[in-house]
Amino acid sequence: MKLVVQVKLLPTPEQAAALEATLRAVNDAATWVSQLAHDRRVFRNYDLRRHVYGQVKDRYGLAAQAAQHVIKKVADAYTTLHANLRNGHLGRPGSVRRERVLARPIVFRPGAAQPFDDRCLSWQLNARTVSIWTTGGRMKGVAFTASADQLTLLAAHRKGESDLVCRDGRWFLIATCDLPDVPVRAPDGFVGVDLGIANIANIATTATATATGTGTGTGTGDGVRHSGKTLNAVRHRHRELRRRLQAKATKSAKRLLRKRRRKEARFAADINHTIARRIVTEAARTGRGIALEDLQGIRDRVRLRKPQRVTLHAWSFHQLGHFIAYKAARAGVALVWVDPAYTSQACSACGHVAKNNRPDQETFACTSCGFAEHADVNAARNIAARGETGWAVSHAA
Repeated sequence: MKLVVQVKLLPTPEQAAALEATLRAVNDAATWVSQLAHDRRVFRNYDLRRHVYGQVKDRYGLAAQAAQHVIKKVADAYTTLHANLRNGHLGRPGSVRRERVLARPIVFRPGAAQPFDDRCLSWQLNARTVSIWTTGGRMKGVAFTASADQLTLLAAHRKGESDLVCRDGRWFLIATCDLPDVPVRAPDGFVGVDLGIANIANIATTATATATGTGTGTGTGDGVRHSGKTLNAVRHRHRELRRRLQAKATKSAKRLLRKRRRKEARFAADINHTIARRIVTEAARTGRGIALEDLQGIRDRVRLRKPQRVTLHAWSFHQLGHFIAYKAARAGVALVWVDPAYTSQACSACGHVAKNNRPDQETFACTSCGFAEHADVNAARNIAARGETGWAVSHAA
């Protein structure tokens, strides 16, 4: 499996200026190549290289490997664009949005990320420095900071390219690490994870398929609710602060907005990491697998009241699912994606499905057998049961 390790560079002002000039040069070159590719309708990497390789080196003063990476970056960008067009993500054929996208070449920001391979970038892990190619020549002794775990990963598993990124005036290297796959253990049951879509006060609720009727949590993954009240309060505070600063529109207000632009996203990612780690650790400790809802397209399907929509669209369901998936793969925990349809209306005890089983948002009371439980815990048990069925079907042979 592949993981990325992000380390923060600590360049001197002179080194930072050289890195900034390098990023600007390679992205100016990428925009020029993109214009030519769009005009001549040449998008494949090797075909594009025959047209522009020599000109890119001469016009922008790039080294051979840097020029190769610029051309490949443009080709990859058009591959992604054409995939989005085929999948209908940019409008239907003939729509105004689709025609507007087709009429314009891709433009690269001056500070867009640039890949560096081992010919352009070398790591000195013991000294915590890197040597990197720039338009002004090879620059050695650029310091970076990293945790002990990151250094261990880099030393043992770093492989392939590393991306140079400038984010809010700070410099980062994002390195790819190729870890050996951990054999997935045969699960002894499953833990279902119900994500709080309508009731986002509970970010996630975990439960096993066996109903106990308590819903209070026993420390075995049965009926544990991961609260999102703190995250929602932080989001509300940031939203109000942004509203006031945008209304002010002074230079100091705009400066503060730029300073705080990613603070909320970092806080939400930390919450998701914490929840994912707890779920995977508990599943690994009890020998169970994890069943997750397949929520692709959920934002288009779900219908909520207007006050809930901002919270729904601000929280990243995909990010939490991704965190759980890669942490489970590292721990050798089985993971199954299941259909979430009617998991909130079905009784986990008898299987009866009815809207009347949900008298209110938090309560589940089966109108057939009388089983009562917290609604999120009941849904998590249904997801766990579907996980067991899905695993049995996929491993029947």
